[in-house]
Amino acid sequence: MRYLFELHVERRVVGELTVDLNELIGATSFTSDGQMVVAPVLTDPRFANPLSGYYWQVEDIASGGVERSRSLWDAKLALPARSVSGELRTVEEFIGPGGELSIAVERTIIDAGGRSFRAVVAENHRTVEVSVSEYVRDLAPALLMLAVALMAAFFIQITIGLAPLETLRIAVGSVIAQRAARLDVVAPKEVQPLADEINRLLDAQEKALARARSRATDLAHGLKTPLQVLSADIRALRKKGETDLADEIEKSAGAIRRHVERELARARLAPGVSGKASCLVSNVASGVVAVVQRTPSGKELSFKLDVAQDLTAPIDEGDLSEILGNLVENAARYARSSVHIRAYTGWDEVTVSVADDGPGIPDADRASALSRGVQLDSKGGSSGLGLAIVSEIVEAYGGRLAMANADPGLIVTISLLRHG
Repeated sequence: MRYLFELHVERRVVGELTVDLNELIGATSFTSDGQMVVAPVLTDPRFANPLSGYYWQVEDIASGGVERSRSLWDAKLALPARSVSGELRTVEEFIGPGGELSIAVERTIIDAGGRSFRAVVAENHRTVEVSVSEYVRDLAPALLMLAVALMAAFFIQITIGLAPLETLRIAVGSVIAQRAARLDVVAPKEVQPLADEINRLLDAQEKALARARSRATDLAHGLKTPLQVLSADIRALRKKGETDLADEIEKSAGAIRRHVERELARARLAPGVSGKASCLVSNVASGVVAVVQRTPSGKELSFKLDVAQDLTAPIDEGDLSEILGNLVENAARYARSSVHIRAYTGWDEVTVSVADDGPGIPDADRASALSRGVQLDSKGGSSGLGLAIVSEIVEAYGGRLAMANADPGLIVTISLLRHG
């Protein structure tokens, strides 16, 4: 911008010098005896002040005589070779009086009598430089303010323009955290197709998980009858005295049962499909206790429910039934006299605990109790999958499972984050 403005100023200076040059040419004439005369027509006082930076000069080509402005004093404008007769020539940069860079226009004129002279009007280039410097000094703050305004505008544009992407990011985070099943956002038209494709992918995943759970359930039901028949055969073999063979078959049947339960547990771990699962804890806990009370280990125990009737947990009812079923069944197996089921809600989570008054679990064995297939007792009747299944379901919901000895007994606590 500085360079362009300098060109503009130079063109303006050349235009003004050309006007002065034409006046100077019009004021130059020859007398009858051939003497060159220049009438005082350039009245600008700068031409009269010595070394003012504004000069004119007329040179008689034939005699070499020179008429010049008072501003030149006794100096002479040393220009390059003369121009062709009648042609206006601009000398943009030459060394003028005092060794300063100057700009000039000149023309060689031949009158009707064949006499010729060379007229020159020049100006110190410093005036151009001063104008350009003042322009830059005035322009710099304006450009700085413009830069600040543009940066602020860019910041606002990016902040507002990309706000829908932040909303999309939050929606994706909600899906990952299992608080939502779909991206329920209105995105810009450039991004909306991506959100739609993600929703279609989530729908397809939900359908695939539903099919997987159905297949696992079908598999369990399909194997249930053969396993029952196999159990009857085992009892028949024992009656016949073939105890070793019965033990081997029972061992294999137990392995099959554990595999089936493991696959059912894996199929069950799809809580994030809906993202809005919810159930009444009291209903689920009451149903589980009613079932366990009919078992041999539960008939002699007292069960205490400390659960509000309207307390809801952010979990699928079937998954909570699986969790409480395993925990209450384990508690009933080891309890001496009672099992206590308690549920309460905090500001951001729902907590459910199952406590018994049995022997508890030693600190050294507590971590291994969550491993698949590990049985810490020798009572039998357990596949060693209960606590492992509970841990996996709770983890799938983003919750926490904790175990602690209650002196006496064991207390198992699960904490689930509330929706939102």
